[in-house]
Parts: sequence; structure tokens; C-alpha cells
Amino acid sequence: MKYFITGATGFIGGHVARQLLEAGHTVVALVRNPAKAQDLAALGAELHQGDITDRESMRAPMTGVDGLFHIAAWYEVGVRDTSRAEQINVEGTRNVLELMRDLGIPKGVYTSAVGVFSDTRGKLVDESYRHQPDGAWISVYERTKWQAHYEVAEPMMRAGLPLVIVQPGVVYGPGDTSIAHKTLVQYLQKKLPMTPRGAAFCWGHVEDTARAHILAMEQGRPGESYIIAGPVHTLAEGLALAEQITGVPAPRMQVNPGVVRALASVAGLVERVVPLPELYSAETLRSSAATYTAGNAKAQRELGFTPRPLEEGLRETLHYEMERLGMPVKA
Repeated sequence: MKYFITGATGFIGGHVARQLLEAGHTVVALVRNPAKAQDLAALGAELHQGDITDRESMRAPMTGVDGLFHIAAWYEVGVRDTSRAEQINVEGTRNVLELMRDLGIPKGVYTSAVGVFSDTRGKLVDESYRHQPDGAWISVYERTKWQAHYEVAEPMMRAGLPLVIVQPGVVYGPGDTSIAHKTLVQYLQKKLPMTPRGAAFCWGHVEDTARAHILAMEQGRPGESYIIAGPVHTLAEGLALAEQITGVPAPRMQVNPGVVRALASVAGLVERVVPLPELYSAETLRSSAATYTAGNAKAQRELGFTPRPLEEGLRETLHYEMERLGMPVKA
């Protein structure tokens, strides 16, 4: 099969591309800078220079493919410059999906996120849950992914577009560059002062997340959404596991979510004057005090999705990060 991929140089997209190539498929990758995708080219991927914000740059490489994976996204949290978030996440998604429709591509998989549910307040929600925005969003990422999911993708599916939506949670693993990676590195360097009590996430290893994308293409029902998030753990539980694996002590201080939200309000005032590090920005603090928890029963039942336990994936990830930091790895 011949598949078109956006975001193939990113964390999830790169793993999807590699797994497809290993399975013998043809991969057509849209890349903004081909020089940064030579590892994919070496594996046999066809590189085409373009950008999802430029619809016509995608027309030729998308023509004649058997399916597409739209994975590219703006995913920053805690940064000052959010000017391209809506252009990439909302309008870029519209460009990809409208071109998919116009070219008659038989099937597509779009990568949304558990984050479109916002703070689930401790509930384990499923695909039927819908966050009703009240004007206040935890992050720009969350808002723009919600718009892409509910205002672009879902209406087009209802109109007959043969699209499947997948929703990862927190995705981790060797090679990550997200805020999750930065949190783990700060923990290893003993620079993480505290953890918010009760903050919880779905922890999905990148290889499992990539495999779930391919399962969605092969077995997912068009018009359906699938939560492909991993097991639910609080941040404190995750760091306690990390301590068992590495011997590096986890932060002993746990603070109530209300205190973290108050700190976020203060950080928001400070940011009007001077920039703050990403991990201590108002957005990051608000996000760290929330629960982004959703169940993957539907994906397990219909796709055969089987995510690995957090301890297994975290061990590999932490050992990788420790080697990069020049730290001795605990046997």
C-alpha cells in the first residue's frame, strides 16, 4: 500500500513512517526541510517538500495514494509565541482533509488528542465525552486541537469523508522533545521541586502509539474516533516508578491543585513583563494541575490495541535519557 504522511519528521510520525516501511509499504512523506529527513529517505521513504499550510504543495504527493496519516501539529505548551497554532492545527488540518476529499483518497487517519477533553477532573472518559468550552482554555494547544477535531474533522466525517480519528494521551519514549521529556530530564537532574497532587495522565509509549495509528488505518471504522492512550497514572506514581528504576529520588513535595492554579495566575502576571521557562509558565502550571484521563477500551476491543505497562516503557526511556546525560544506569 502507498501512504501519505504529514509530520513524518516528528516524534509520533517518524515512528509511524518507520513501522510502515518495515512492513513493506510505500511511504510518501511531506517535509518542510528534506535535509532533516534523510534518515527516512535512507529507509526508502519518498520525500516531498511542502507544508500543510500550503494546500497546493500537497496535491501532487497526495495524488494516487491508498491512504493518508495526518499527524503534523503544533504542540507547544508554555511558549510565548503561539502565532502559528491555529494556522497549523486548524487550517492545516482543513487543508489536508479537504484535499483528501477532493482527490478521493480511500481512507485517512487523523491524529487528535485526549487533550481535546480538557481537564476531565478525575473521570475516566471515553470517545462519547465532549468538553464544552466556556471561553477559558488551559492551553492554546488544547483549544486549537479541539477546533480541528470538532469543527473540521467531525463535520467532514459526517458528510462522508472516510476518516478515522485517533486520540493519544501523553506520548513518551526515547527521542521525545515534548514537555513530558523536559519534566523527566529535570527529575533526573534533581531540578523538579514538586509535583501537583492528583495530576494524572494516560501514558503511551511512542511505539505503541504509532502501531495504534496503523491499526486504525487497517481496522478502524471510518467515521469513528479511538482513544489510543496508554495506562492512567498520576504524575506522582510515574515519578515513584522512576525512582525505583533509577535510584534518583522523586520530589517529596506534593501540592494541592488549587495552589498550582494560584501559582499559574501569578506566573501569568509575571509573563506580561518577562518570559518564564516553559516548565514554569502559566500554561504549563495549569496543565500540570489537571487530569487528562480517558479509557482505551474501544481501541482494545476494535483495533486490538495493547499498550505496554508504564514501568516497562519508562525504564527504556529513563535509561536512554540517563545515557545522554552521562549518568550511570542502575542495573
